[in-house]
Amino acid sequence: MPQEKTIERAREDAREGKSPSTQAGDFVREEMDHIREGKHGARSTKQAIAIGLSKARRAGVKLAPPRKGQASAKTRQQAKRETAEGTSRGKRTPSRTRSRATIDALKREDTKAASRSALSRHAHASAKQRGSANRRAAARKAARTSARQRS
Repeated sequence: MPQEKTIERAREDAREGKSPSTQAGDFVREEMDHIREGKHGARSTKQAIAIGLSKARRAGVKLAPPRKGQASAKTRQQAKRETAEGTSRGKRTPSRTRSRATIDALKREDTKAASRSALSRHAHASAKQRGSANRRAAARKAARTSARQRS
């Protein structure tokens, strides 16, 4: 269950008109913090991010499921289910047995998935898949943002 301040931060982002991925970023950040604190681990950085996005969808962030080429049909279906759960009024209480099994499995995993080097590797790998024009646009935007913050 995400912390109340994380949900509030995401709601604030939504009120400010920020994109769903920005709102979901708070949940992913919280997940990385949990892994760093040693609450549990993750098999990979990708899994850690997926857990955060899953929590965001369940908390009501209107995050679209991954596109057809990006993930398996099973993952897309699960994302749709989580979005539906996040938007529905009546919340079901999760199964204690399944929740405990998931947490126990994650506790057995390593915490290196949230390290700086692992996140850096993941960012590089993701950027490589996007193509040079997209990377260039992202770099320009980052330069503009940092220039704006400096002044």
